[in-house]
Amino acid sequence: MNYFALRSRRVLSPEGEVEGTLVIRDGLIESLLPYDEDPVCQIEDLGDLVLMSGLVDSHVHINEPGRTEWEGFETATQAAAAGGITTLVDMPLNCIPVTTSKEALEEKLEAVEGKLWVDCGFWGGVVPDSIEDLDKLLSAGVMGVKSFLIDSGIDEFPNVTREDLRRAMPIVAKHGVPYLIHAELQNDEAVENATMTNYADFLQSRPNSWETDAINLMISEMSACDCHLHIVHLSSAQALTSIKAARDKGIKLTVETCPHYLTLAAENIHENPNLFKCCPPIREDKNRLALWQALKEGLIDFIVSDHSPCTAELKLFDSDNLEGAWGGIAALQFDLPLIWTEARLQGFDLLEVNRLMSASTADFIGLGKVKGKLCQGYAADILVFNDDVEYSISSEMIRHKNKFTPYIGKKVRGKVERTYLRGQLIFSDDKFKGLPSGQPILKGKGGY
Repeated sequence: MNYFALRSRRVLSPEGEVEGTLVIRDGLIESLLPYDEDPVCQIEDLGDLVLMSGLVDSHVHINEPGRTEWEGFETATQAAAAGGITTLVDMPLNCIPVTTSKEALEEKLEAVEGKLWVDCGFWGGVVPDSIEDLDKLLSAGVMGVKSFLIDSGIDEFPNVTREDLRRAMPIVAKHGVPYLIHAELQNDEAVENATMTNYADFLQSRPNSWETDAINLMISEMSACDCHLHIVHLSSAQALTSIKAARDKGIKLTVETCPHYLTLAAENIHENPNLFKCCPPIREDKNRLALWQALKEGLIDFIVSDHSPCTAELKLFDSDNLEGAWGGIAALQFDLPLIWTEARLQGFDLLEVNRLMSASTADFIGLGKVKGKLCQGYAADILVFNDDVEYSISSEMIRHKNKFTPYIGKKVRGKVERTYLRGQLIFSDDKFKGLPSGQPILKGKGGY
């Protein structure tokens, strides 16, 4: 029987930061007792180290099966565990086959066997040719579906049109799951540069209006359909006005942003711009600060990684061909220290950070009653966090497959000391413990 307790003077509970003794039995949180109360089990006192709920990351590109040289379930979920993430949701593209059918989902489920260090759910995809099979895909257990309004960069995952949206949205609404949209829509405002070599050129090629136009299109379509619209990786603060107006009208709309949009600024990207390329792009510092303000005001609901790895060859590090470099930021493991380092400066406390990276994302994927909080009856997904230690990120620390990230050399505050999944220690002292014990999560299929 798995029965023990962790004691700390800093437990992040739903009631706030408290001194307490967290009792874990058989993979669940049995109770949160007063600090000095002794349950009849082994107790470990962690002093002033923070006990907080494991993070939930609903935007991760794992790329298996088919492109495992980019990433795979074992390395991605190890990086997650090292970063205090106990639940993630895999994106439907960059893998082969793309997850746009029930059969493709079944193939992906075969690929995860014996490889998951953390729990993993799955998004499905909607492309023009898959809409006829969308009902079967949603019934198979994906947590929702995603589409692009612009070229995804993957031939097998073409963008949808307004007409495609109108066919797909009623099916998504029937299943009561979110419809995730990569919200960029091409227009004539882009400044094309055939010899794109610096980040300023790239930024001009994907202006704010691409995001604003896409979001306005989706809002106009959602007005006639009771579908939950979710905007992934919001980069442009200019779209926030439309988002607020839509919510004021009662449109079911949620929004996420990512650490790279909250911690990096385009005007500071000089060396190796290929490493920072992502879509939509990292924007100016003024925009970055506006995203933080939107988090304070609740216009942006949560923070996720958009971990989008690839090989070094695809990033074209030895070339000044920024246009041809693959777009994506890999930093899954470092999201909590990156965000905590900046959040402190923006007036956020650790409780708010934990909510934005755990409770709110758990609610979004439909697991808010079993994950994302240190509550009685919840899964004992726990991380032990030293929020005060400072260090610089190095390539030697990286656990994801391809050992590069834009954050090499960046000084951060906060280190994940341990990660527990359903009460089982899976990461401690910079080492993985035991064997992979994560579970695939299928909506409506038992378990969670």
